[in-house]
This record gives sequence, C-alpha cells and structure tokens, in this order.
Amino acid sequence: MLLLCLDASLARSSAALWRGGALLAEAEAAGGTGQAAAIAVLAERVLAEAGIVASSLGLVAATVGPGGFSGIRAGLALAHGLAAGAGAALVGVTTAEALAAPHLGAHPVAALMDSRRGHRFVQVFAPGPGAPREIGPAQALAPEAIAAYLPAGAVTVGDAPEAMVRALPHARDLGQIALARHAGTLPALAPLPLYLDAPAARLASGLRPPPLP
Repeated sequence: MLLLCLDASLARSSAALWRGGALLAEAEAAGGTGQAAAIAVLAERVLAEAGIVASSLGLVAATVGPGGFSGIRAGLALAHGLAAGAGAALVGVTTAEALAAPHLGAHPVAALMDSRRGHRFVQVFAPGPGAPREIGPAQALAPEAIAAYLPAGAVTVGDAPEAMVRALPHARDLGQIALARHAGTLPALAPLPLYLDAPAARLASGLRPPPLP
C-alpha cells in the first residue's frame, strides 16, 4: 500500500512517501511565510520522485497538532483532498506522536512543544519499541511545571527551550504511526485540527473545533 505522509505543524514542512515499510521519497522546506503553499509542492515532489500518481495512494496521513494554525490547516486540507481524489483512507497523527517516534526506547519520551503563548504543550509516551503509546493526554503547562509533571528518566524532545533534544517533527516519522492507526492497533484519531488553546482571534462558528478540555 502506498502511504503519503504530510507535516506542516511547526517550523518546517515535510512530505514522505512509503510503500509498505520502505521509504520511497521525502522532501522538506523551512516553515514560516508560504508554508501553506510549500506542503503542496513537497507532496507533488515526492510523488514525482517516486514515479507515483496521486490516484494510486491507498492511505494518507497528516499531523493534526498541536502546532501552528495555518500549517496544520494547510496540511490537513491537502490530505483530505488527496485522499478524496484517490479514494484512499485518511488518518490523523499528533505532532507529539511524530516528535516522540524516533526516540522511543528504554525510557519514557515526552514531547515538548512551544505554544508561543508562554506555556508548553506536553505529552508523555510509554517506553518500548513500535508506535508511540501515550501515557496521558496532551497538557498545556507553564514551563516551571514541566519537571514535576514528567516521569523519572523521561527523554524530552521538541521545539520548546526545555527539551533535551531540540527537534521538529518530520513526515517520515508519521509512517509507522499511520499504519498502526489504520490497522486499528492504535486508537483512532480524526483528521481534524487539534487545538489545546482557545483561538487568539474569534472565527465564524464551525471553522474551528473547540480546544480540548
């Protein structure tokens, strides 16, 4: 099965194409201005590099957040369009799952994301191989509350200043998570934006789901 993965949740956009367990192509670009347009270009690039037409896709995955408003919406809009056009399945992957995936091992992994509003989004995942398995839901925490919240020995990764490993998510790291979610070995996650904060600006009703309680 051909799987296209898309991420534009933080300060980088990326796309990756998988067939089974093999990575066929990947591409990335810095985030910021033009990020919404960049994700479409990256998707087109990896498909062209692998000689694959979009209608051949069997599964599409995209990060749902938390993260940047514009990038998340652009990535999900593209994912919905590609999946609909190909008749492919569509799954969501959280930004925290994508950050944690390359670092799973003997210790718990905590994804730390900078909200750009003075607090951090934090989610902890259990130790062990395979796809990330959350210990609890993502939380919005003050920086000074993070240390007390984390389990002993946790490896912290993300774009927050407190992270031991400073990193951004990459589309290639969505692959195993997306396949596990599609197979039902990870809980389902709707391919809709995941917001932990209330919006900074008020939008018309129906354009943005409410933040998680």
